[in-house]
Amino acid sequence: MKGPSLNKLRSVKLSISLIALICTTLLIWAWERTPLLASVLPPSDQFDVRLGISSPVIPSEIPVSHFDFEEKQHPAEDDFPKAQTLAEPVTDVIQHASENANAKMALDDKGSNTASDKKKDCNYAKGKWVVDKRRPLYSGSGCKKWLSEMWACRLTKRTDFSFETYRWQPKNCEMPEFEGSAFLNRMQHKTLAFVGDSLGRQQFQSMMCMITGGREISDVENVGKLYGLVKARGAVRPDGWAYRFPRTNTTILYYWSASLCELQPLNQSDPATHYAMHLDRPAFFLKHFLPRFNVLVLNTGHHWNRGKLIANRWEMYVDGKPIADRKLAQIANARNFTVYSIVKWLDSQLPLHPGLKGFYRSISPRHFVNGDWNTGGSCDHTTPLAGGSEVTQDHSSDAVAEHAVMGTKVKLLDITAFSQLRDECHISKYSVKASTGVHDCLHWCLPGVPDTWNELLYAQI
Repeated sequence: MKGPSLNKLRSVKLSISLIALICTTLLIWAWERTPLLASVLPPSDQFDVRLGISSPVIPSEIPVSHFDFEEKQHPAEDDFPKAQTLAEPVTDVIQHASENANAKMALDDKGSNTASDKKKDCNYAKGKWVVDKRRPLYSGSGCKKWLSEMWACRLTKRTDFSFETYRWQPKNCEMPEFEGSAFLNRMQHKTLAFVGDSLGRQQFQSMMCMITGGREISDVENVGKLYGLVKARGAVRPDGWAYRFPRTNTTILYYWSASLCELQPLNQSDPATHYAMHLDRPAFFLKHFLPRFNVLVLNTGHHWNRGKLIANRWEMYVDGKPIADRKLAQIANARNFTVYSIVKWLDSQLPLHPGLKGFYRSISPRHFVNGDWNTGGSCDHTTPLAGGSEVTQDHSSDAVAEHAVMGTKVKLLDITAFSQLRDECHISKYSVKASTGVHDCLHWCLPGVPDTWNELLYAQI
């Protein structure tokens, strides 16, 4: 009886082994056929399929001393490479992850509609400049009510204005034609606010000229008082302007905040007091009036130099105290920290104000050659697009701005690379207030490049 029992036992074991093998095979086949990976990946808005890694996030609880200020990742504002791409993968693991992600996207495109059905956001910063004889959108000699004469190159001794006849054409999408009445209808009962430095002021004046076509419209109301924008005694100008178009109840305003930081006098009773420049706090104007805004455009950059801070008597603070971290006290690091801080603050406010769209505008390039504004630098070119007409890169030339908005609901108004191509569009030596031998290669002639910034803004609104 022993022999048959042993054979029977062996048969049972063999059957169990075969069943287990078949089950294992079925499980492996099912695993390969089922995209389980999708259930464990982070959401698409937090995952960069090109690198296969999560987007960088700067948690608020990280101490300032642990903030990574890698200078080579944040180029100085004078350094605008014409093409800037992501660093190449440094490990086989990242490269492998990227290949897997791309392969998965290819399968999705062939086998399902999950990828192809998703509308991709247009990269308005990628494209080329083209001649358009319908330009400019307003008269540089006629828009006198809204345009400062120092920026109206038609009122200067400049004789070449061929730069006015170019339009920016994005590569893979259509940009709507700007029309003043259509813009006002789109912005009915809404407020558009520009907050930043003098380049923000240029964008504001450009917008006013574009909306009105450069004409003086009698019923436009000055509502600056509602925002505290009145000229103080002894001041050259108010801290900003605000105008309301009654037909659509649309308000366009500008507030001067060169650093976007809160500035707090250290001694209220001293007219020559220094100011605490709180890098981690937005300007009071922003905090106070944000509930009134529907579209907010922020910018900063060119005032971040030691000379400006000394002249303005600004002293950098973080966490309510003077900066003790010497690395953070470096101007470039302080600026980068502030950009991240203000963008993060705005992102935190957007859920509280569902009708608000927030934009951070990338830096406007300078074109000084052979020196700076006070050391003989110039920008004498008058030939349009001598350095090329096309932007082919996928990423912003302002890496700080691009990384600051990453992972937030604040949109990037990316104007750096295509503005870099327009070195012939600056005020140059023609400003009515320019000193002999001094060139303005920072501000732009209007009509000009800032009009395109507003066209991009209109398209993204």
